[in-house]
Amino acid sequence: MQDSPGHEAPPHENASRRNAHRAPVEARVESRRIAVGNDHFCATLASPTPALPGVIFVHGWNGTQEFDLGHVRDAVALGCVALAVDLRGHDRDDPRHERVTREDNLRDLLAAYDCLVARDDVDERAIAVVGFSYGGYLATLLTAQRRVQWLALRSPALYPDEGWGVPKHELEDRVELDAYRREVQPPDGNRALAALAEFRGDVLLVSSQNDQVLPKPVAESFRGALVRASSITTRTIAGADHELSHPDAKRAWADLLQDWLGGMVRGARRQAVVAALEARYEQVDGAGDPHERA
Repeated sequence: MQDSPGHEAPPHENASRRNAHRAPVEARVESRRIAVGNDHFCATLASPTPALPGVIFVHGWNGTQEFDLGHVRDAVALGCVALAVDLRGHDRDDPRHERVTREDNLRDLLAAYDCLVARDDVDERAIAVVGFSYGGYLATLLTAQRRVQWLALRSPALYPDEGWGVPKHELEDRVELDAYRREVQPPDGNRALAALAEFRGDVLLVSSQNDQVLPKPVAESFRGALVRASSITTRTIAGADHELSHPDAKRAWADLLQDWLGGMVRGARRQAVVAALEARYEQVDGAGDPHERA
């Protein structure tokens, strides 16, 4: 795996930006007096809120949720609630395949998001969306309509706004898709890039070194649109093709995603504890021992 030129904001800068955007998770801090015989001692009890981060996995065109089930396992192991979807018409054998549009699939993703955050055990302030190719394009569009804290895009595809209502499988015949992708596109001329330009969460942008489907200007368009993100991590999977057909490439992506997502979740939880501790002690500053006031 290779590092790509990219921006990694300093930790203190990330924290301040995230605070401005509202902390993605919270924690509880309580002062306790614990009895021991006829005496007592003081303690501070810190705990996360019961709600967990949520993760949505979105496959590419002609893909399925099956590819993401291993990532679902890893996300759950990190203490997240994970949802992998099969978009309408994604499968060539699906009778909706020839008529499904980008609008239809964006509605699918919006419904998946709403289903996930409606759960009592999911924290709607701490949602990650992981999208590949067409799924990465849709994930970017989602951020304009729903709150997303963490966005992981692997080889995200790019489509012109033209032909929005055209069935997805007819796009290449109806618009100059290949020519469009061979030029770097500005954010103000594409609704997905415009959404990305307004995104203020954390981003992982991953490319395949030997991508035979998406030319390099597509990744450059996505990278150029990231002007307000709290942090940006860019990586290239060495020797990989678009589909990650080699097992080593699949493992590299799985490890990269788990490390990044784990770092984001753990970092947010650490930040939440620090913020709760600071708030607790600011509240009682100058008023004596906080434990004695509990």
